[in-house]
Amino acid sequence: MKIDILTLFPDNMNAMLHESILGRAARRGILELNCVQIRDFTENRQRQVDDYPYGGGWGCVMMAQPLKSCVDHVLAASEGLRRRVIYMSPQGRTFTQQRARELARDFDHLVLVCGHYEGVDERFIEQCVDEELSLGDFVLTGGELAAMAVADAVCRLVPGVLSDAACYTGESHWDGLLEYPQYTRPESWEGREVPEVLRSGNQAEIDRWRRKQMLLRTREKRPELFARFEPDEADQKLLAELERDARRMHLTEPVTCRPATPEDLEAVALLIRQARNYLKRHRVDQWQGAYPDGTDAAARIAAGECYVLCYAGRVSATFCLSTAPEENYAVITDGKWRSDGPYATLHLCAVEAQFRGSGMADRMLRSAEELALAKGVAAVRADTHRHNEPMKALLRRCGYQFRGHVLVEEPIFDPRRQAFEKVLRT
Repeated sequence: MKIDILTLFPDNMNAMLHESILGRAARRGILELNCVQIRDFTENRQRQVDDYPYGGGWGCVMMAQPLKSCVDHVLAASEGLRRRVIYMSPQGRTFTQQRARELARDFDHLVLVCGHYEGVDERFIEQCVDEELSLGDFVLTGGELAAMAVADAVCRLVPGVLSDAACYTGESHWDGLLEYPQYTRPESWEGREVPEVLRSGNQAEIDRWRRKQMLLRTREKRPELFARFEPDEADQKLLAELERDARRMHLTEPVTCRPATPEDLEAVALLIRQARNYLKRHRVDQWQGAYPDGTDAAARIAAGECYVLCYAGRVSATFCLSTAPEENYAVITDGKWRSDGPYATLHLCAVEAQFRGSGMADRMLRSAEELALAKGVAAVRADTHRHNEPMKALLRRCGYQFRGHVLVEEPIFDPRRQAFEKVLRT
């Protein structure tokens, strides 16, 4: 790709265009970027490029002759290339990512003309310009900033300029949506944490989260863009999820985790009943027998293995964490455990119905992992029914890996369980 920028300030523009990514691409021969001084093509001793406008008015207008001579000069050096002369003008069509893609695809040589003062002689535009482009509905003192923006947007789409096409296909405006939010180290900064899904290692869940964020951001930040976007079937499902998410409770106060006490037994038993009914409604053959009941919860509380999460003083979730070896995990089929040392086992996880989808379940697992580390174990294990999709999704989202199958002693029709594990430290 060759780009010639016709300007009155070539030194300043060269300093910008030959740095960083574009500069490296130019040095490797992928791009040819030239900033051409319009004054070099004047036909008077004073190198005059502008004069007073006919009809009166403020300021001066750039003359047609220097501009045309400059255009002729750069075009003469690109015979045989697919060429386009573009005048940067507030009266032009608005430059978009789609237009950048078209220019990068359809042309080998772009000539970007930068006006100044009160504009350029209209006869030059009529005779020499193929297209006018604008950055938006505002006016700059010259076309240089706009020309650099167009050059940058087009050049980064040229093969080889960026390391991979994915560097720009996932960005804002590529397919009509804004880009998803980005994060880097550290994981926690001034009380704000990187979303757990991005630390999970589950690329499918990460991609899904990012797509939802693109849809959400575009709808909230650029509704006019979203109105033109045509979602496919997969996007329609994500949009439906966003609608459900909007109706769910949002956590606006701190969530605390503490050991359950006998006084919490009634609240814990209620959460277990709600979870049992939820699984029954979704035809999941888990927790549908005698286990679990209040007796199981009471025993866990007495043993110091039961914990509750509280929100605004209210018990909102519960889980049990045991560091005793789990007999059912001694034999695992279709795989193996990753860790060999001491581990903790998650049991009886339940979230109050009102808090489903609020992020409470993710906080529950995070609290369990913090407790496991405090107890000196290196991994957390859990098992769930093969049809319990919400629990499997939660485990994967929080970084747990499927390790195989185990058999449980719960008196139900299907004793086989899918086993998951998260190694907290090695």
